[in-house]
Amino acid sequence: MQGTKEMTPNAAQRYEVTHDDLPLHCPMDGMSLWNSHPRVYLPIEETGKAMCPYCGAEYVLKG
Repeated sequence: MQGTKEMTPNAAQRYEVTHDDLPLHCPMDGMSLWNSHPRVYLPIEETGKAMCPYCGAEYVLKG
């Protein structure tokens, strides 16, 4: 997910993120916010996985 490449929010159900993406929030930087949900921070550091309570997207911490 690194960088600020424009992404469509909620386009995928699973995203792989790195430590560079922390603190993790959904929608992520680079996602269009006008058609998404409010930003929510997700605790991923301890388990390596997190799920957004709004859209159900799963995030997996790589590396």
